Amino acid sequence: MKKLHIAAAALALLAGTALAGTASAQPPATGAAAADPALLFGARESVQQISLSPGGTRVAYIAPRKGRGNALFVVDAADNAVPRQVLSGSGDPDRITSCHWVSEQRLACSIYMLVKGATDLLPVTRLVAIDIDATNLKLLSNEARWDDHAVNLSGDQVIDWMGGEDGAVLVARNYVPADHTGSKFKDVRDGYGVDRLDTRSLSTKSAEMPRLNAVEYISDGRGNVRIMGLGRTSGATEQDTGLIDYQYRPAGSHDWKKLGTYDSVHGIGFSPFAVDPERNVAYGLKKKDGRLAAYSLALDGSGTETLLFAHPDVDVSGFARIGRSRRVVGVTYATDKGHVVYFDPALEALAKGLSKALPNLPLVDFLDASTDESKLLLFAGSDTDPGRYYVFDKAKKQLAELMLSRPEMEGMKLASVRHMTYRAADGTEIPAYLTMPVGSGGKKIAAIVMPHGGPEARDEWGFDWLAQYFAARGYAVLQPEYRGSVGYGDAWFNGNGFHSWRTAIGDVNDAGRWLVSQGIADPGKLGIVGWSYGGYAALQANVVDPNLFKAVVAVAPVTDLPSLAQEWEGWSNHAIEAQRIGSGPEAREGSPAQHADKFVAPVLLFHGDLDRNVAVHQSQLMAERLKGAGKSVELVVYPKHDHQLDSSETRADMLRKADAFLKANLHIQ
Repeated sequence: MKKLHIAAAALALLAGTALAGTASAQPPATGAAAADPALLFGARESVQQISLSPGGTRVAYIAPRKGRGNALFVVDAADNAVPRQVLSGSGDPDRITSCHWVSEQRLACSIYMLVKGATDLLPVTRLVAIDIDATNLKLLSNEARWDDHAVNLSGDQVIDWMGGEDGAVLVARNYVPADHTGSKFKDVRDGYGVDRLDTRSLSTKSAEMPRLNAVEYISDGRGNVRIMGLGRTSGATEQDTGLIDYQYRPAGSHDWKKLGTYDSVHGIGFSPFAVDPERNVAYGLKKKDGRLAAYSLALDGSGTETLLFAHPDVDVSGFARIGRSRRVVGVTYATDKGHVVYFDPALEALAKGLSKALPNLPLVDFLDASTDESKLLLFAGSDTDPGRYYVFDKAKKQLAELMLSRPEMEGMKLASVRHMTYRAADGTEIPAYLTMPVGSGGKKIAAIVMPHGGPEARDEWGFDWLAQYFAARGYAVLQPEYRGSVGYGDAWFNGNGFHSWRTAIGDVNDAGRWLVSQGIADPGKLGIVGWSYGGYAALQANVVDPNLFKAVVAVAPVTDLPSLAQEWEGWSNHAIEAQRIGSGPEAREGSPAQHADKFVAPVLLFHGDLDRNVAVHQSQLMAERLKGAGKSVELVVYPKHDHQLDSSETRADMLRKADAFLKANLHIQ
């Protein structure tokens, strides 16, 4: 019954709010927003995801609505066209996460929901399709049945957009067996398989029968499944091991052959991303000299492996892909800025030409293309420009601006971001990004250290709404790429920021000391702000050195490592998460909630009560322990919000409260 309710909700909620008609794609800032920086910077981006139609005539994009909701709009790629709202999600709990074209008239969209289970928050995804006139809404995911043996949380994932077949897609989907009471028939299909699905009629044809241990399928962009990943489990509870045995199918064959084993926990082995049917190779990442590099692996039985690109200082982060076939056109990596190395000479030349045509927008990213790639959808931005979306017509050699990422900030002078390094206590040079307030002399001012989340993440040069807000309020903001960050290879990752918390937190604290030593920060006006692991770092930094920071703001922070590991009990990845987080004395010593007595600085905590990444219990425990130790603490809980606090109004409220707290405790007039 539970599974039936979830599946029905995915369609019913959306059907009830799917609207035809017009809407403003980019509402201008109101007088209140212009007067309140928190409203400006807290506003969600006007484009959350965007795609170009197969013919290149229309653009579909997801935009935020009031509260936690969002909506799908379609707009003709012509000048002054008016966007039409096609579909909407309330955010309570349904949220549209992505929409892509299955024909010139129809889109398939992924829907995400958080549903409260008996003991856990359950992440539920479903796939729907709808015509651009807001009709013919269909649930593409498997219908739930009352006699299913299990609750199917995961909806379908499109793995091939079938460039040559109008309205059809290849979907990877979970099957659960069912007993049909009163009938001799049963549905014994069980596991992860692939179907060819007509998004209009819902007719399906099996492309790969479900397998219990299947975890991934990769197609060639032409409707052929060429790679399959089979996950290994262990123990009576079938815990994930992180080991994936990949198999490949030779061109024109139905037989599976061994490709290799990838250890996803330690990043060992070849991890396939895509198949190139022309070259008959798989593209993937594999470590070289302790850093991720891009390789191709022949799918002809020879096992020939070719190095495509490796950087001596940083990891390759992935592959650049465009178009309905998701053609691989290059590899991506980030030093101080994001970079693309193009395999396609024509696209490389175009990228260089666009960089010259848009000299103030150096971050250029090709997002999508028409089927024939005659028209390209791209994004361009910088540190002081949140970004713009363009359509480029190759035949006409015309670049047309389509919309702005943050129209309310158009014409606003934003703070520039400088990549630099500072020296840690052990002499290591730590990369970082420094954002100074516009017009500031940069001497003896209020300053904030802002460690990123993850910890398996990193910052990159560009627009950052959180850092820009605090810079606009007069703070210098330093974002350290502490050891434990990804992107710099194994040695820098150092086992991750939980296991190596002493080094990671040492780097974070050294960032604060550097601001003071350089005369940028007034030592009495130095604060620390972080989100998720960044919030953990903000708190644990005060355990390590209680007198360095004078105020602490932590959003959705981890506060107790042992209980964080316990949050995953009952899930198949519990063993992996427990290993990732750590245990024993080191984990207890690395838990700020267990050392509340050491705090000197006042603490402000924010958390959503539907946070599945880091349960709200983490902040509640921290607040309880700090109060018990007689320390200054305030906890703000946002009802019905998850880890991202995905609401413009909520983010504005958080920014406003954080700024007031910092100003009061850093004694800023």
